[in-house]
Amino acid sequence: MLTRFPAGIYASPIVGSGLVDMFAGTSWDNKTAGGNIFFVDGDNGDDTWDGHSPDSPMKTIAAAIAAAARGAVIYIKARSMATGATDPVSYAEALTIPAAKDGMSLIGVASERAQGRQPQIKKGSGTAALLTVRAPGCLIYGITFNGAGSTGGGISLDDDGSTKTAFGTVILNCFFKNCVGTTATDARTGGAIQWSATNGGAAWQVLISGNRFYKNVGDVVLMGNSVVPQDVVIEDNIFSGPAANTDCNLYLGAGSGMNGVIIRNNVFTAFPDIGSGSVLLFADLTGCVGVLANNQFAGNGYTFKAAGTGAKVPATVFMAGNSQEITASGGASGGQFSRAS
Repeated sequence: MLTRFPAGIYASPIVGSGLVDMFAGTSWDNKTAGGNIFFVDGDNGDDTWDGHSPDSPMKTIAAAIAAAARGAVIYIKARSMATGATDPVSYAEALTIPAAKDGMSLIGVASERAQGRQPQIKKGSGTAALLTVRAPGCLIYGITFNGAGSTGGGISLDDDGSTKTAFGTVILNCFFKNCVGTTATDARTGGAIQWSATNGGAAWQVLISGNRFYKNVGDVVLMGNSVVPQDVVIEDNIFSGPAANTDCNLYLGAGSGMNGVIIRNNVFTAFPDIGSGSVLLFADLTGCVGVLANNQFAGNGYTFKAAGTGAKVPATVFMAGNSQEITASGGASGGQFSRAS
């Protein structure tokens, strides 16, 4: 259910289980937020406008980010689709939240976890990520990232612990599709959400929750970690299939892995089996310390241990309540499994 947000109140984009339809109103007092609320409408906006109300929206997300100060909230409207469309009209932009704009929120308006319902970012070419985060405490909510035609991945957490920081990033209710790194069959080179290859491990306290992933070579990827990421929560997501499009759903085994990673209540829809794949596992958690609990994995008979056939899970990652398909005979390969299964 969509809920209209009262004029002049900007505390949260979420009310109950529904999203606020910020464009549904016409009476807005943006002065109460210090002029730091922006609206983007790719069909009806203009980047010469101030963007401070639904009646004067900007046209591009990049223009709103450039105009905004730290702590800004940017509401993005999905673009219009013609009858018979099979792909949303996109914001063809490669975006960066720069270091000085901590606490920024990018909010897809009236958007649920379906590609055609959300504003879509798809640039169709190039090697840059669709969105690079270099500021702490940012929220990305209700946006589709479609990497078709480009090789830079979806969201890149770019953090060197000094001049740019992406710790505290929250990614909720987004849809990721066709995201790939520099090698089309190797999840280790990038994917839908990725820690950058250079000093990427400095992005700590990251929450990745309630997202849908589809046809990504890698879904969540640790590309580099000269500093080991800590306190990362990955929960309530639906990870990529079909099998022929994916190399690894969670590749977190670069360097020394992650410390304090919690992976819970996720659905892994297909065992990765892309042609010429390099990892071909649900997850590689080599070097990680944390918890893998209450997840559902497609298929049965896979093992989950340090050299597992389903996932590489070291003894430092506690496992409980995970399950595979229950076989017709109810054999040991189905249902809940242990490390030795």
